[in-house]
Amino acid sequence: MTTGYRDDLRSALKVLREGGVILYPTDTVWGLGCDATRSEAVRRIHDIKQRADSKSLIILVNSVTMLTRYVENPPDIALELAEMSEKPLTVVYDRGKSLAGGVASEDGSVGVRICSDPFCDELLSAFRKPLVSTSANITGSEAPAVFDEISEEIKAAVDYVCQWRQDDQSRAAASSVIKISANGVIKILRE
Repeated sequence: MTTGYRDDLRSALKVLREGGVILYPTDTVWGLGCDATRSEAVRRIHDIKQRADSKSLIILVNSVTMLTRYVENPPDIALELAEMSEKPLTVVYDRGKSLAGGVASEDGSVGVRICSDPFCDELLSAFRKPLVSTSANITGSEAPAVFDEISEEIKAAVDYVCQWRQDDQSRAAASSVIKISANGVIKILRE
């Protein structure tokens, strides 16, 4: 990878460790991210998106090992599906744990995606904690598939804007979302 790529990772990591908010490319759309275990950072994401605190946020992890540190008793079938899925898949689990307020739903459930994007994977490996991953838009407006679609308001509100893939014009869609309950019942929430 290029020096710019490494510098971008270091800069994003520094901001995350300080409790800041980053604008970054994911395996789906461009996202707003922060430390999913820091309440003040999560609150800032809600504020930037102009979103109710009661709305849950998806988190990114880079392995089943990391996932099991932040999800209570994940069903085996969910872990298998999350690892085997060929396209980005967010799985909603019954109960999250060790996460900041404002990440999980009011019922305690939490949406988690095992991210396969190389940039996110390296960022998560170095950070060693999950990242909030929510689309980089004001609530109610279109999710930005490419960097050029992100509003100036969003860019100005974050602490660091990643340079990596800003020129990439390939359009990824949001992930599929399924809910898998502890009893193994699967419900498709978004295809």
